[in-house]
Amino acid sequence: MRARPKPAQNVPQANTAKLLPTRLTSDTSYVRLSGYLAEAVPFLHGNTEMDIPRKNAGRKKIIRMTVTAVVGLGIVAGITYAVTRLKPAAPGVEYGTLWPDTVKRGPMVREIHGLGTLVPEDTLLITAATDGRVERIIVRPGTPVKADTVVMILTSPELETDALKAQYDLKAAQADYENLKVTLQKTFLDLKSVAAQVHTDLETAKLQAERDQTLSKDGLVSQIDAKISAQKAAQLAEQEKIQQQRIDIDAQAQEAQLAAAKVKVEQLQSAYELKKSQVDQLKVRAGFAGMLEAVPPPLNPVEEGQKVTAGTPLGKVAQPSHLKAELKIPETQVRDIVIGQPAIIDTRLAGGGSNGLIDGHVSRIDSSVLNGTVTVDVALKGALPPGARPDLSVDGTIQLEKLDNVLYVGKPVFGQENSTVQLFKVEPDEKYADKVKVTFGRSSVNTIEIKQGLNVGDKVILSDMSNYDNSDRIKLNH
Repeated sequence: MRARPKPAQNVPQANTAKLLPTRLTSDTSYVRLSGYLAEAVPFLHGNTEMDIPRKNAGRKKIIRMTVTAVVGLGIVAGITYAVTRLKPAAPGVEYGTLWPDTVKRGPMVREIHGLGTLVPEDTLLITAATDGRVERIIVRPGTPVKADTVVMILTSPELETDALKAQYDLKAAQADYENLKVTLQKTFLDLKSVAAQVHTDLETAKLQAERDQTLSKDGLVSQIDAKISAQKAAQLAEQEKIQQQRIDIDAQAQEAQLAAAKVKVEQLQSAYELKKSQVDQLKVRAGFAGMLEAVPPPLNPVEEGQKVTAGTPLGKVAQPSHLKAELKIPETQVRDIVIGQPAIIDTRLAGGGSNGLIDGHVSRIDSSVLNGTVTVDVALKGALPPGARPDLSVDGTIQLEKLDNVLYVGKPVFGQENSTVQLFKVEPDEKYADKVKVTFGRSSVNTIEIKQGLNVGDKVILSDMSNYDNSDRIKLNH
C-alpha cells in the first residue's frame, strides 16, 4: 500500500491557489484534474486556521433571514393597505348635459301645478225619458240649439198604446163622475120634496089643532079630538126635523161621493198626462240654449235604430261662453289649497293662441279622491282667449302663498318638500362637483326652500344623478 504523504505545514495561501487551474478547458482530462485535487487536498486539511468554525453563524443567518422576511411582509402589507385606501377616480360627466342652478335668497312664490280641461259652467245632460228606439237623429253634436229644438225622434208602440188606454180610462171616469153628480142631485131633490110635503102636512095639522082647541073650548068638539089634532101636529113637526137632518146628511154624503169620484178622475187625468208627456218626449228636445255636444266618455253616442232605456244619455248641451277649468291636483298637494286662491290657466299648448293665459280663482274643491288626484274647479275672469272651447286641455297654476326672505333653489328632479336628499355641489372652479346633504322645506312648482346644507351662491346640479349614487365626487368635463 502506498503511504499517504503528510500535509505540508504553513503553506502560504497564495501557493494553495496555484494548485488548481484557473480555467478548465474541454480537453482537460479527468486524470489531470484528479492530480491537482490530490495535491490540493493535503494542504486544505492541514491548514488549521481555516478549519476553525465560527460560532453562532447559522443562528445569525436565520435571524437575518427572518428579519428580512418580516420587513418584506410589512412593506407588502403597507403597500396593500395604502392601495386599498386610495379613492377611486372621480367619474367624468359632460357639464353641458347637466342642469345646474344657483342658490338664492329672496321672495319665493309657492305654487301648485295641475293639468285639466275647460268645461262649461252650465250644462244639461239629455237623457231618454222612457224606453224606445232611435228612429231619426235630427241634430248632430257641434250644432247650436235652442231649448225647444228637437234633437232626435224615438218610437215606442207600447207607450203609445198605454197613452191611448189612459185616455179612454180618463174619459170613462169623467162620465161616471158626471153620472154620479146627476144621480146625487136627483136624490137630493127627492129628499127636499119629501121635506116640503112634511112641512105642508105640519102646517095643516097645526091649523087643525088650533081649530079643534078653539071648538073644544066652546063644547063643539070633544077634548079627545082636540088632543088628537095637537098630537098629530107635534108628530109632523118631528118628522120635518128628521127630514131636514136627512137633507143635511145627504148633502155631506154627496160631497164625499163627488170628491172620491173627482179624485179618481184626477188620478186618471195625471196618468194620461204622464203617458201623453212621455209620448211627446219621444221627440227629444235640447231643453237648454247652447251648443249640442256628444256624451262624455266613457259613454257612447247612440245611433239610429238603437234601442235605449229610460235614463240613457243621448247628448249634452253646454253654454260655450261660460267656461271653467277643472284641474287634477295630486292628493298629496291639495291640502294647502283653499277656495279663493288666485290661479292662472294656460291654454296655449292646446291651441289657445299666444295670449292664452286666463286669470281665475279656486271656486270648488272636490271632497273625493279619484286615481290619486282631486278635482279643483277654477272660475275664470274676463273674456276667453281665441280658441277656448269646452274639453280643451289646459295647464293650471294655483298660487298658495308668497314667502319673503327665504333661501331657495330650483326644484331638483327627485326633490320633495320637507325631505333630505343628496345633491352634487359644483366647486368654484367648476372642474369637480362634491356630494352634499341638503334639507328641503316648502316647495313650489319650479323652486324649493332650503333649510340646511347650502348657502347663497352655491351652485348645485338639479339633474337626475341616480347613476352616480356610489360616487361622492364627479369630474365635470367642459
